[in-house]
Amino acid sequence: MSLVLERRSERSVAIALLSPLLAITLTLLTLTIVFVALGKNPAAALAVYFITPLTDGYSLQEIAVKASPLIMIAVGLALCYRANAWNIGAEGQLLIGAIAGSGLAVMTHGTNPGPWLMPAMLLVGALAGAAYALIPALCKVRFGASEILISLMLVYVAGLLLDYLVRGPWRDPAGFNFPTTAEFDPAATLPLLIAGSRVHAGLILTMIAVVAAAVLLGRTLKGFEIRVVGTAPRAARFAGFNADRLVLTTFAISGALAGLAGIIEVAGPIGRLQPDISPGYGFTAIIVAFLGRLNPLGILASGLFLALTFIGGEQAQIALKLPQDMTGVIQGILLFYVLACDSLILYRIRWRSPQRKALHGPL
Repeated sequence: MSLVLERRSERSVAIALLSPLLAITLTLLTLTIVFVALGKNPAAALAVYFITPLTDGYSLQEIAVKASPLIMIAVGLALCYRANAWNIGAEGQLLIGAIAGSGLAVMTHGTNPGPWLMPAMLLVGALAGAAYALIPALCKVRFGASEILISLMLVYVAGLLLDYLVRGPWRDPAGFNFPTTAEFDPAATLPLLIAGSRVHAGLILTMIAVVAAAVLLGRTLKGFEIRVVGTAPRAARFAGFNADRLVLTTFAISGALAGLAGIIEVAGPIGRLQPDISPGYGFTAIIVAFLGRLNPLGILASGLFLALTFIGGEQAQIALKLPQDMTGVIQGILLFYVLACDSLILYRIRWRSPQRKALHGPL
C-alpha cells in the first residue's frame, strides 16, 4: 500500500474554504511540538503569541500598524497571482518606494515645505514601486524570462541601494555616524489617527486599497479578465483578452501598492529612512495573500492574524526568552501548511495497492 495524490475531477469548494482553517490548526499543533522540544509550556507559549496581544489596548494598536503594510502589499500580490503572474519581489518594491518617497523628504529637509510634500511623497513612492515591478514583468512579456527569479533578485538590488544611501550620501551628519537619514520634518510625516499612539493615516489608505481591489475583482470587466486569464488561459485567448498586457497591469498595480506601503511605513511609524525599515513585509505578504484565499476581504483578516504573530513574537522574547527568529519560523510553518492544504483543492489523498498502482501508472 502506498499513499498517492489523485487528481479530482473538479475543484473542491469545501476544501478551498476550509484550507486556511486547517492550515492554522496544523500550525498550532506543530508549534505545540516545537515548544515542548524547546522546554516551554506549549499552552503558555501559544497564549503569549496569540491571546495576550488581544487583551491589551497598546498591542491592538500595534497589530493595526503592523497589519497595514501586510494587507496593502498582499492585495496587490493577489491581483498578480489571480492573473497567473508571480510577483515574489514585493519586498524590493517596498524598499524602492520608501527610497523614492524619502528622497523628497531628504531634499526638502529644513526648508519648511508646504502641505504638498506628503501627497507628493506618496505619489512618488507608488510610481517608483510600479516602475520597479515592471522590470520583471517586461522581461517576462518580452523575453519569456522567469518573473519569479527576476523579481526576487531585484529585492537584493533594492536592499543594497538602501544600504548605500543611508550609509553614504543621505546619512544624517548629526546622527553620530548611525546609518540613517535625518528625522523627517512634520510636513513629511503622516498624521496620527489617535493622539499618543502610532496609529497613522496610512490605515485609511490600506482600507481604500482593500475596497478598491474588492470592487475591481468583483464588479468590473478588468476583474473578470483577471479571473479568466488566471483560471482559463485558453478561454481568455478566445475571448480576446491580452494576457501580456494583463501581466504588465497587475505587476504595476502590485508594485505601486508595495511602494506605497514602503513610503507609508517610513513616513509613518519610523519617521526616517534606515536599513531595517521592513521585517520582511514583502515576503510575509505572500502568506497573507494565500491565507486570505487571494480575496481582498480574506486578506484583511489574514493580515491581522499575521500581524498578531509579529506582536506575539515581541512579547514572547520578553516573557519566554524565545528568539525573534521564532516569528519567522511560525510564518514559514504556516506558509508550508497553507500550500500543502491548497493542494487538496485539486487532489485527494488515496491509499493505493501496488497492483493498482502498476495498472494506473504513477500520478
